[in-house]
Amino acid sequence: MKKIRIIDLFAGIGGIRKGFEKVSNNIECVFTSEWDKYAVQTYQANYNNEVVYGDITKVDTSVIPKHDILLAGFPCQPFSQAGLKKGFGDTRGTLFFDIERILIDKKPKAFLLENVKRLKTHDKGETLKIIIKHLKEAGYTNVKMDVLR
Repeated sequence: MKKIRIIDLFAGIGGIRKGFEKVSNNIECVFTSEWDKYAVQTYQANYNNEVVYGDITKVDTSVIPKHDILLAGFPCQPFSQAGLKKGFGDTRGTLFFDIERILIDKKPKAFLLENVKRLKTHDKGETLKIIIKHLKEAGYTNVKMDVLR
């Protein structure tokens, strides 16, 4: 059986990836990106010293292998109730557009994006509308969103 190839962006210590691996032993992670050095150390301890690319804004999509599913827990601080709520006015908020750039270039079959509950209502819902609009323009017309409790 052919492996399901994933990439793990804004990987932290690998929690989203771990969830996918828990439900299937048919997962192969072919690319990881995380910039926090302590998270990278933990990630590599959890995943046999795999190569972890740093700042995704500096990664050319040509080095990212073809994959089936893109996983990304992109930074939540710009959208969080506890943060400054600057949204796309915060450089961390614009990191979503790096996800978009990879989706456009690599065209995986699916993606999972994770963020905070407040993303749904940030800027009176306009932020989420922009994200969904960009995902649809990238070719993903069946976008589903849910708040998990």
